[in-house]
Amino acid sequence: MHTLKNNSKFTFKKTLILIFLSILVLITLLPMFWVVISSLKSNADFFSSPLNFPQKLLFKNYVTAWQRGLSQYFLNSIIVTTISVFLTVFIAASCSYALTRFNFRGKKIIFYTILAGLLLSPQVALLPLYQLLNNLNIYNTYLALILPYVGFQLPFVVFLMRAYFLSFPKEIEESAYLDGCNTFSVFFRIVLPISKPIIATAVIVSSRLIWNEFLFGLVFIDDKSLMTIPVGLTNFQSALQTDYSSLMAGIVIAAIPMIVIFLLLQKYFIRGLTAGSVKG
Repeated sequence: MHTLKNNSKFTFKKTLILIFLSILVLITLLPMFWVVISSLKSNADFFSSPLNFPQKLLFKNYVTAWQRGLSQYFLNSIIVTTISVFLTVFIAASCSYALTRFNFRGKKIIFYTILAGLLLSPQVALLPLYQLLNNLNIYNTYLALILPYVGFQLPFVVFLMRAYFLSFPKEIEESAYLDGCNTFSVFFRIVLPISKPIIATAVIVSSRLIWNEFLFGLVFIDDKSLMTIPVGLTNFQSALQTDYSSLMAGIVIAAIPMIVIFLLLQKYFIRGLTAGSVKG
């Protein structure tokens, strides 16, 4: 009787958790679902019944969005995001490894100075960065976006990777040294391959932030042919009207790369976030 009562209590608790999680999933998916169905409507259908299913599925909205310049914005975003993420992860991994494995004067000061970058808001740095990029003659180029993106992503990624490397067993590296490896060989052939979880986490977090970044893209780029997707999508509206159907199709296309990256690397994501959570 007592066991039966416990079982029914357990089942009731499981049902409540299941209902709560189902509601959470619905709340998360609802905006995405609305954008997808809106991308298949005509403009008139979008305004007359914004919450209903489309009367006719208009896949040509995706073709229209692509031909209206999205292909160029997409390419620009891929170039800027790929180079920025690669530089961020490589520099952060090298810096974190040096901070955790070597003893030198000023190590803590360097680490806390890098960490202080987390306190700097991009909005506050906008004007000095604008002047600096102009003085360096790289305003309105890919570098005008890549350098600030790398600079603002480094503090968090260094913080993340340092915590991971602190939990990394030194015995593996010591065995490699005994086999004749030098520091560079140990880093590139031992440490980096074993650090896939934290590298994947850094790639996901940095890619999402850089791919969707709007402010720097708006201020540091004037040339339409160099615009990234978030800024380029604003060209879908004019003073007289906005093509919402094509705009929604553009938003769906823009979201696809991030979804693909997350699906490919998600098995490492949680491991990377929890690794090194004890030591810090």
